[in-house]
Amino acid sequence: MPKRVLTGVVVSDKANKTVVVRVERRVMHPVYKKFIMRSKKYAAHDEANAFKIGDRVRIEESRPLSKTKRWVVLAGGEPVEGRKMVGAVEIDQPTQQRSRRPRAPKPAATPE
Repeated sequence: MPKRVLTGVVVSDKANKTVVVRVERRVMHPVYKKFIMRSKKYAAHDEANAFKIGDRVRIEESRPLSKTKRWVVLAGGEPVEGRKMVGAVEIDQPTQQRSRRPRAPKPAATPE
């Protein structure tokens, strides 16, 4: 039986040889028929402590390695573009907000 392989983003690397990976998927809402995002976090084994917060990684099912770890990190390590680093000190540049210009007054209503 083939092992499952998932792709996600590292959200925590605080534990030794372990990373927590958030995997998102899109599901259709049963009533509103709109697609919504569902996410789940998996603890994965990272032997070399090579992956950091914000990296996109692939994880594969494995034998139980601890109470919560049943996944092993396969590859990845490239940072996710256009997202804030979760739990990191550095944050992307703030978006430029539009300046509000005063609106022109509406013309007075003429009685008919």
